[in-house]
Amino acid sequence: MKNALVNILLVEDNPGDVILTKEAFAENKLRNEIHVASDGAEALAYLRREAGYESTPRPDIILLDLNLPKLGGREVLKAIKSDPKLKSIPVVILTTSADEVDICEAYRAHANCFITKPVDLDQFLKAIQTVHSFWIDIVKLPPAVETEVNHE
Repeated sequence: MKNALVNILLVEDNPGDVILTKEAFAENKLRNEIHVASDGAEALAYLRREAGYESTPRPDIILLDLNLPKLGGREVLKAIKSDPKLKSIPVVILTTSADEVDICEAYRAHANCFITKPVDLDQFLKAIQTVHSFWIDIVKLPPAVETEVNHE
């Protein structure tokens, strides 16, 4: 995906974390477009292409905070992974929580990975760059429009 445009949906209500995440991705100088939803309800409207989001691109990856207004990240994750049209999109939990219950619940709900946001600025930037390096440079992401696979 190095030369392709990568669409990232960042679901984050903290404006400071949004800015830091965008800066960390920008440092990699690769073609990505970051769309931001500031609460869980907005994230689902974006993903379902409802209420003003009808022409939005399908994200290649979702960075999801757990602690969100209106609709929490746990509920958003469950909605994504229970929707046949959305469940193949990788969801990276990116949250301040390091609670084992949150970690276990996220993986039970089929999160693709769980990252606790470092408090230190340099460590936060490094974590985002690592997410970018792994999920954009190394991993093969599913196409935006999945094709039927014949398993015969």
